[in-house]
Amino acid sequence: MLPATLRGRVSLGPAQLTVVALVVALGLAVTCWWVVRGDADRLEAPVLEPTGAALTTEGPLSDASPVAAQASAAATVTVDVTGKVRRPGIVVLDTGARVVDALEAAGGARRGVDLSGLNLARVLVDGEQVVVGEPPPTTLGAAAVPSPGASGGPLVNLNTATQAELEALPEVGPVTAQAILSWRAEHGGFTAVDELLEVDGIGDATLGQLAPFVTV
Repeated sequence: MLPATLRGRVSLGPAQLTVVALVVALGLAVTCWWVVRGDADRLEAPVLEPTGAALTTEGPLSDASPVAAQASAAATVTVDVTGKVRRPGIVVLDTGARVVDALEAAGGARRGVDLSGLNLARVLVDGEQVVVGEPPPTTLGAAAVPSPGASGGPLVNLNTATQAELEALPEVGPVTAQAILSWRAEHGGFTAVDELLEVDGIGDATLGQLAPFVTV
């Protein structure tokens, strides 16, 4: 009902009341829409941050993938495993692999083979040959060189030999003899003849000439 002061002065019919109601409803709708839109903007803003971060990190990862693959492919050693093993031949192993790994890759030693002459813990060198259960190959040149043990004399013990005794061995000069003494002092002695491969200046060929004349 209208206040007493307005009676007789203002008269609203059904049409006018309908218009007023529509105006009020429209105003409420606009107000609600404005409030909801403001809340939606505040909720959507943080979503953009992780998207940008993801785009930023994808670039370096994709660029680094080929480099990592190349490094992985190059980190190998290739060795020839021969002698009394089940599958003699070439094996490819990771860099840092040891003789025991090469032996396992070749199927293991045959039954009854004595492995005491091998240092199974020695780190492999790319391109070397691992001989299992057989003496290292010797050359004709080594047999012709007069050395300790060549005429049935005593073998030179790598753990007690002096500089002069080592220099009397084939293919061993003052530098190599000193390298053998240094390796012996650093590692506490030799446990197998083939550990000479770990001495600077001694390879498979030199070991083949030394093996018949030395012991541990």
